Amino acid sequence: MEEQKKIMEGFLGQRMIVLTPNIRKEIKENPLISSFYLTALGYYPHADGHECERPRGASEFILLYCIDGEGEIEMNDEVYLLKANTFFIIPKNTPHRYYSSDKAPWSIYWLHFSGTNSRKLYERSLIDGAFHVHSIPFEQYRIKSFDQIFNTLDRSFSSRDMEIMNFRSLYFLTSFIYYRDINPAVYSIDMVSNSIAYMKINLDKKLSINALADEQNLSISHYLRSFKAKTGQSPIAYLNQLKIQQSCQYLYFTDKSIKEICALLGIDDQYYFSRLFTKLIGTSPSAYRKAYKR
Repeated sequence: MEEQKKIMEGFLGQRMIVLTPNIRKEIKENPLISSFYLTALGYYPHADGHECERPRGASEFILLYCIDGEGEIEMNDEVYLLKANTFFIIPKNTPHRYYSSDKAPWSIYWLHFSGTNSRKLYERSLIDGAFHVHSIPFEQYRIKSFDQIFNTLDRSFSSRDMEIMNFRSLYFLTSFIYYRDINPAVYSIDMVSNSIAYMKINLDKKLSINALADEQNLSISHYLRSFKAKTGQSPIAYLNQLKIQQSCQYLYFTDKSIKEICALLGIDDQYYFSRLFTKLIGTSPSAYRKAYKR
């Protein structure tokens, strides 16, 4: 049986645009979009025989988003299966190879991106610092967003259109990277998210580390380590931030006294509250009320 021919591109119904070096140079010199910008994008429907190999990697990060069929990505001696409703981001300068399944050819959207913030954005897609194939529900607005980007590029390469295109590209990319954060009701099933939800409905109480860890049925050490790993803060620091945010609402929208606000937030010491407020907001509660209250 003859081996199937592998091809990089040229599929019925495909859409693809690659920005030329002169356009990329203009974008890199534009301070509004130089921190993140698209260099190429495309859509390959039913990409039978699709294969791409870069022994030295690419000079940009690559988002691969599969909406149908499946394929595989080979990188760092590992194989990652990309199937319908999953995505993967390949880091720049990393040798890789990816290819569509012979039995169920994939349909993929892809995006190459760069810029001074591109690595930070890529790192947000990692889980515990490791590569990961993310499962994500199909949502029509992403396809609409891609179409808007493509149509803008198809229309013009003016500076203004390049700004619009890259703002939309950032929105498109972050809809993948932050998909759990954008849909907390769907994805917030982990311990930290549950604990934060518990804090928010109990802002009027004095919650200790012991109480917060017990509420999640975890040891204090495990709870502290997990919470800080996800939020970058200790649970008490996060709780205090929530309390101060709520106090701003009271100061802005009500005539409640500082003493009354403290009682509503489970804080006994008004002086402690004032010091904490000033530390986090940068001004005293009374000065904040005077400056911002309607």
